[in-house]
Amino acid sequence: MILNQNRLRNTKNWLLFIAIGLGVSFIQKPANSFVPYVFQPNLKSLNNASINLGKTAAQLFHFGQNKEASRVAKLAVQLNPNDERLWSILANIQVRNNLLKEASQSLSKAKKLNPKNAKLWFAEGQLSLQQKKTKHAITLIKKGLSIEPNNANAYFQLGNAQIMQSKLQSALESFQKASQIQPNFWEAINNQGLVLFEMGKTNDAIYIWRNVLTINENSEPMLALAAALNQIKKNNKESLKLAQKALVQNPNYVSSKHQSEQLWGKKLQHATRLLLKNPNLKDDVKRALANSN
Repeated sequence: MILNQNRLRNTKNWLLFIAIGLGVSFIQKPANSFVPYVFQPNLKSLNNASINLGKTAAQLFHFGQNKEASRVAKLAVQLNPNDERLWSILANIQVRNNLLKEASQSLSKAKKLNPKNAKLWFAEGQLSLQQKKTKHAITLIKKGLSIEPNNANAYFQLGNAQIMQSKLQSALESFQKASQIQPNFWEAINNQGLVLFEMGKTNDAIYIWRNVLTINENSEPMLALAAALNQIKKNNKESLKLAQKALVQNPNYVSSKHQSEQLWGKKLQHATRLLLKNPNLKDDVKRALANSN
């Protein structure tokens, strides 16, 4: 009899737990009968729930739990499909999961909800660049810049897209604009050197890369400068020293494929190949090839 009472008590506890989880409350009548009342959430409750889910998805995304983040973000937009922030979170997660087509669709929905949010235009432009849709990327980034004209990173991405279309003068102007807005934006300054070298302005490129190295001693401007100096005077000590240091810092730059991915033009790649053929760099090149990706 005691066992049966415990079972009955446990059953009631489970029913209460399920009821709370489903948003159902039970009102007890004198005759011990129960009448269910189903909670109907209002719009404000749904919106608040969707925002909380969006925050949870962002946190999961931050900690690398991408699949879980995707499920939570999808639920958030289902609860509240009229908040562009939730679509933006979902798009970021989809990009991380390499679902680029779905991410583009999510960003398009976000833009329709808030077309004056420049960051959404920039994000879709960056996504188009990843998909090699450079013409479309340029259109999107320029639209974003018409809304937010002082975004240095957007000008940097615009310049990258213009390099990919071989629009060197336009790319140079975009990189210059980016570094005017953000003077220590070394990547934008560095890419000015890439463009100038392809335009045959070697001395100007050398000046640019020396300037970059005063801001950040990065392997990319270091090796580019070494190649440019070697082109002017072969086997000079500064070129060899810079090349050795660059290959230790980032051995991937030994690869022409990696150089191309970093938007190095044909002239700079050719100059780098000539430099790396130097017998004094044989061991450095061999080590870099072994340590590169």
